[in-house]
Amino acid sequence: MKLIKSNLIIFLSIFFFNNSLNAAEIDIYKKIDLFGEVLEKINKEYVDEINQSESMDSAINGLLQSLDPYSAYMSPKILEQMQTETSGEFGGLGIEVSMEAGVIKVISPIDDTPASKAGLKAGDYIVKINNIQVQGKSLAEAVDLMRGSVGSGIELTVRRRGEKKALTFNIVREIIEIQSVKSEILENNIGYIRLTSFNENSSNQIKKQVEKLKKNESINAFILDLRNNPGGLLSQAITISDFFLDNGEIVSTKSRKKSENRKWFAKKGDITNGKTLLVMINYGSASASEIVAGALKDHKRAIIVGENSYGKGSVQSIIPLKNKGAIRLTVAKYYLPSGKSISEVGVRPDIEINEEGDDFKIKSDTDNQLSYAIKLLNG
Repeated sequence: MKLIKSNLIIFLSIFFFNNSLNAAEIDIYKKIDLFGEVLEKINKEYVDEINQSESMDSAINGLLQSLDPYSAYMSPKILEQMQTETSGEFGGLGIEVSMEAGVIKVISPIDDTPASKAGLKAGDYIVKINNIQVQGKSLAEAVDLMRGSVGSGIELTVRRRGEKKALTFNIVREIIEIQSVKSEILENNIGYIRLTSFNENSSNQIKKQVEKLKKNESINAFILDLRNNPGGLLSQAITISDFFLDNGEIVSTKSRKKSENRKWFAKKGDITNGKTLLVMINYGSASASEIVAGALKDHKRAIIVGENSYGKGSVQSIIPLKNKGAIRLTVAKYYLPSGKSISEVGVRPDIEINEEGDDFKIKSDTDNQLSYAIKLLNG
């Protein structure tokens, strides 16, 4: 009698539970059951024995990457490596990458790193790593293949826009030390500042370099070079934009939850005292670089010269998981003062000058974009 009563309670509980679910929720539970069935079939029938844990990681990552190229799963190991790298010094190649169409896409090579010295360019697609096909691997798996001990070599096979044949690059891994700001006085008293990333100290470095350049009282214009700058901290993009603006909106973010929508505004005080400002961008200018260039363009504070920027206009948050891993999840999108989104569109320059060389060293004869910018400012 007790057994019948217990079964009746279980039956009624299931009945009421099922009736409390809507059709969409029931469908989700069916899909979860289907996933379990597929995993079981693979484990029993696939030609080779599989690592079920790795398969589950790949499935989780596949779910996240179906949302956009920037959302991803990070295992505890990958998360630990990422946290080490954000300290500003790490062993590697010196490239910012994302996943697109199943292969690794170079957002930007960082100045003076093995990748930039070897000749990798923004927009390159890495299709093989040490002769291992990238297709079918997650972004985390591909990045893991590119990691290695300092001094060890790696071979990358790359597809590049405009090139019919694949390109091969043999690169030696190095300790990557990111020095984000360089400056110099160019001909006819133009103050040149190159910013290669937006890290914790970038705004302080920019301010110091501007003050240093201003000691030359003949300075009449400034160039802010953001080419091949893959971005970084939003807070730094806001602070650096504010340096050159007296008022107005800098950027806004919009998320699924309206309560989390935010806007940032400039405070009075232009550290250049209103001097002419020219900003240089290219396809390797992404994220925080696009916020700065877009804000200064929308407020007509700067002339934007170069190529259309990358188009990464989304905010990712690192959300911890119980297994000590995390997910990188897109939680909001950036919008410029004009109300336009940067995502997949980028910032269009006021004057478009296609890049003819990839040497961005100050006073380089092969840098046609910088040469044009100097001529423009000299009238």
